[in-house]
Amino acid sequence: MRQAEPAKHQIIFRLWALLLGFFPVIMLPPLIMAVVAGERYMIGSFAIPSGITAILALFSFNSLRKIKVLLNAKLGFLLVCGTWIWASFIGAVPFYLAGLNFTDAFFESACTFATTGGTTVGNIEAMPVSLLLWRSLAHWFGGIGIVLISVALMPLLGVGGFQLVKAEAPGPEKEKITPRVAATAKILWLVYCALTFVLFGLYLLGGMNWFDALCHALSTMASGGVSTKNAGLVAFNSSFIEAVATVFMLLAGINFSLYYRLLQGKFSDIKNNTELRAYLVIFAVAAGIITLSLLPVYGSFASALRYAAYQSASMLSTTGAAIADYETWPALARMVLFGLMFIGGCSGSTAGGIKVIRHVILWKQIGNELRKVVYPRGIFSIQLNKRVGRKDVIYGAAAFIFVYMAIITATTLITAASGTDIFSSFSVSLSIMGNIGVGFGVASPFHNYSSFPDHIKWLYSFVMIAGRLEIWTMLILFNPVYWRK
Repeated sequence: MRQAEPAKHQIIFRLWALLLGFFPVIMLPPLIMAVVAGERYMIGSFAIPSGITAILALFSFNSLRKIKVLLNAKLGFLLVCGTWIWASFIGAVPFYLAGLNFTDAFFESACTFATTGGTTVGNIEAMPVSLLLWRSLAHWFGGIGIVLISVALMPLLGVGGFQLVKAEAPGPEKEKITPRVAATAKILWLVYCALTFVLFGLYLLGGMNWFDALCHALSTMASGGVSTKNAGLVAFNSSFIEAVATVFMLLAGINFSLYYRLLQGKFSDIKNNTELRAYLVIFAVAAGIITLSLLPVYGSFASALRYAAYQSASMLSTTGAAIADYETWPALARMVLFGLMFIGGCSGSTAGGIKVIRHVILWKQIGNELRKVVYPRGIFSIQLNKRVGRKDVIYGAAAFIFVYMAIITATTLITAASGTDIFSSFSVSLSIMGNIGVGFGVASPFHNYSSFPDHIKWLYSFVMIAGRLEIWTMLILFNPVYWRK
């Protein structure tokens, strides 16, 4: 038994190395950009980590081809969690070699891969263009899910990839669009690429140059929020670009499996999708209330709707971008935006947060509990997508929200202990946990995270990774039961 343990650990490290084999691919464009732009000091920042990961991935691929590895849920959680943490460390290398200290470099990397969009950099436009491209690319790959991309390779090794997707994909329920998980990953990947390409074209049409259009398209589809400009989309002064961004932020927050069903012509599945309907209703109500609240501020319905729709879509999809200083808005508008921070996008999307489906589940269960008061002997169930939902989904949603808020509470207390006021502490903790990146107080759009002490930045880095992985994937590793044989 003792001789089997090192072999098992060795396999895990080799699987990690294989999963991180995407780094040479996504670091190639920034490397080329560094060469073309004459940023010689940045060439090694991308060449060194991509070269090392390429060698390790090739070695792992050759060694794992000779054996058959069967993944179970236990191993899947460890691989996914480790992949995201290792990716954040490797992704920090360009930031570190560009001049940031190690803590800030890791924070920037975690923010990009977790699609949080926060930063410690005060002047974004002073960053090397290759590093700006790297931020957006890491955002984009983090949005679709590092493991979801890599899982297409697993069948070549005889590894059951669904355990990886199950551990990484956001939402209470994971589903296979096709019988083969590799095919599912490829379909979602193609849909993601297609939407990004369309958005890139629309940004070009709106007047952006190719570099700004590419970076913002990658960021928007990832529900991220990073920009090549200090002022974000405001720098382009285009209502067309803002409208396009609003639409695609909403699209990024929709379950990507619905796009596949749309291509198949299964319109009834889309029409009957409970979460999608709730998602659109929440957006419409929030945007409507904020629009009415902003009428006295902007003087016209069109302007009020423009800002209200954008900020509502940004908060709901957890993109976290801003085109206005919403902290100067009326209290009602601010309160609605604050409420959206507790919701998030749909399951199976690039958005973070609690997810709409969990709120829907508990809302329906509240109705059932009220009915039980009137009819004590009645048996009631919830309906999702016009089908009876499982009872364990209710328990899972309730437990998730409880743990979600417990982590936010703990993070708030630790942040407040470092000297931040209590409201800002809560707002920034909610923002970090939901992968939003902005909030209120010290987390407002015109602030960054540079003022926080190093231990808070490390805390935030792991909290945002946990939020991106739906908490359980990371939390389960702290359970002693997990490590028992």
